Amino acid sequence: MIENFRIRVFRAVAHHLNFSRAAEELLLTQPAVTQQVKALEDELGIPLFDRGGGRIALTPGGAALLPFADKMKALGEEAIAAIAASHGQQGGELNLGASQTIGQYLLPTFVAGFLRTNPKVRITARSGNTDQMLEALVAGEIQIALVEGPERRKDIHLEPFMEDHMVLVVPARHEWADHEVALEDLKTESLLVREFGSGSRRVVEHALTKAGLKAKDLKVSMELDSTEGLLNAVEAGLGITFVSRWAVRNQLSLSTLKIARVRGLKLARRFSMAYPAGPEPTGNVGAFRNFLLSPAIDVPPKRTRKRDE
Repeated sequence: MIENFRIRVFRAVAHHLNFSRAAEELLLTQPAVTQQVKALEDELGIPLFDRGGGRIALTPGGAALLPFADKMKALGEEAIAAIAASHGQQGGELNLGASQTIGQYLLPTFVAGFLRTNPKVRITARSGNTDQMLEALVAGEIQIALVEGPERRKDIHLEPFMEDHMVLVVPARHEWADHEVALEDLKTESLLVREFGSGSRRVVEHALTKAGLKAKDLKVSMELDSTEGLLNAVEAGLGITFVSRWAVRNQLSLSTLKIARVRGLKLARRFSMAYPAGPEPTGNVGAFRNFLLSPAIDVPPKRTRKRDE
């Protein structure tokens, strides 16, 4: 980092309002963080944090300093990027967000591929459901989001980069395993679904409605906030579910889960990258966008050994 280290420590504490969390982020001990903040306060001659009442809050001086601390970080990142660009490279920080399916099953491969040609870029990533990632993008907490669409917002530009298919997953010994069933048959089984705000849930609901199956006719028995939770619940015999084909590769290879085909139901969708509306992105965001759109992306199958019987 080019910027002053004490300013960096101050910014971490100011954003978390917690010395322990700031220490974790900075890979420091809590006493070291406290020491750096105290040294900065001595240098400036004013307190930056109010530590009374069992909580931490910014003083007027701390509140005045924080916007400049944020600008210093941004300026430092611009400097690193400019230095890298002078040698024909990308550099600096890239903050990514991804919906859970993409974040868990595809993002590590994307990041590894991107870093092979852009080793000087420092990547941070976070995940959540589609709505959470789009809100983080609008708030400026991330620079680009990889989500499961479709989503229509005037303040965000959405650009597809990969096709995905959702599949119906059933327990390995289920009578539907490796068979084709009628759409009406879905009314008879307990259906496990993702939480509201999930792009996967929206895709499934839209496809079922378009095929003529009303939501009130389904036996939704449980909502879970992760794809892994859905798969574990199906393995436990709690019901059936729809997930991305990327998410179930491991279980299919181990034969712990099976796929059932639903006659007349189309669940194709596209993964999309989202970035703020306006000019085409440049810098690290533009480079990552170009990487995702390139034909060179290769997502190898996940290989694992079978579990002990």
